[in-house]
Amino acid sequence: MLDEAMVALAASVGSGVVQAAGTDAWTALRDRLARVLGRRDAHHEGVQLEHLDRTAAELAAVGDGGPPDGGSAERARLGTVWRTRVEVLLEQLDPAERAVVAAELRTLLGEAAPAAPAAGAGVAHNVFHGPAAIVSGDGNVQVNRFDARP
Repeated sequence: MLDEAMVALAASVGSGVVQAAGTDAWTALRDRLARVLGRRDAHHEGVQLEHLDRTAAELAAVGDGGPPDGGSAERARLGTVWRTRVEVLLEQLDPAERAVVAAELRTLLGEAAPAAPAAGAGVAHNVFHGPAAIVSGDGNVQVNRFDARP
């Protein structure tokens, strides 16, 4: 079982894949993530590249006149798929190897992160009708749950 930091890291990777697809950061993130998840095995890296390419294609299709919700459900689903893949990998590793892979993933996410917004930029004039979370910071990870977990 993974600790909260590893679960949060996996969630960040899932979000990062979805956010980077179709951007200038995609190619670098795609290649490096495939290497990390494939554990530098050529066959496994190829499988991960196929998964990543399929994800990018699905996200591109959602963006091209997709569902009325703007594809948010599909984006969330794909983020969860990648979070789960990373969790499965991390669970299979011994603690020392898990620490190495976690460091590689954190570095990858740090390099793929978009530039910080301009000073004074922020969220304003929003109305939320239910649970909501706004996260701001410089690369911090926060996990918000709106369910009844103990």
